[in-house]
Amino acid sequence: MKIPTLREVATEARLLLIGIPVFIWTMVPIYHMFLFAISPKEDAFSGKLWPDHPTLHNFEIVFKQQHYFLRDFYVQFWNSLVIAASVGVLTLFIATAAAFSISRLKVPGGRIVMNLALFTYFIPAAFLAVPMYRTMGNYGLLNNHWALILAMVTIASPYAIWVLKQASDKLPVELDEAAVMDGATTLQIFRLVYLPLMMPSLVAIGTYAVLLAWNEYLYAFLLLSNDREITLPVALGNFLAADDSPWELLMTTGFIYALPPAAIYYAFRRYMVGGLTAGAVKS
Repeated sequence: MKIPTLREVATEARLLLIGIPVFIWTMVPIYHMFLFAISPKEDAFSGKLWPDHPTLHNFEIVFKQQHYFLRDFYVQFWNSLVIAASVGVLTLFIATAAAFSISRLKVPGGRIVMNLALFTYFIPAAFLAVPMYRTMGNYGLLNNHWALILAMVTIASPYAIWVLKQASDKLPVELDEAAVMDGATTLQIFRLVYLPLMMPSLVAIGTYAVLLAWNEYLYAFLLLSNDREITLPVALGNFLAADDSPWELLMTTGFIYALPPAAIYYAFRRYMVGGLTAGAVKS
């Protein structure tokens, strides 16, 4: 059995000193959200680390839509799901095609287009909200899911293109040349060679785009207004409009809404780091 050296022990200790506070800082809000979710309304602000009478009644109210603010819970949850999935699919389609064209086909001006797309990130997304609202209004898309989908794809695509292009550059060019010699067309190279090798990065980028749309509030608030068209984050904001806000129901709904992204991240966690920085093998 190898005995760790003093340097290895010191490195491990430093990592623990950083990791433990970060873990606690991250988990405390989640714990408080769960605490509210299992507390009766009268005990929600008791300040205790565990309620005297924990209950699942709040979850029952949410799932049965037994409150005014929850009357469209399932519709709004479905809206969030459809919009997030659509953003993920469209972002992947656009970014994959663009990265393949720029990196593998070497289309003229491709790098300029990519750099100009990345330049958009110098402008904070919040500053673009009002122009985006005006644009969607001019095209008659306000209060339509497509308005939010297109806005989110616009925000997610530049980063997605850049990441996939960097990963694509690491793929051996010899693979494309061998496929061409075997008579493969460009579409066959894309489908049979490029996509399988890029799968880790595609999964990571798809997850990034889905979570970006799933957690979006500002654009959803501006572009959607009908109660049956809005996403659940916007509906959660409506809880705060009441004089006596039902915090226990707000936290319960928020806790439920946080479960899908947690499940997605857990399912694809091994792609999230490596997939965002690596392609396949180096040539």
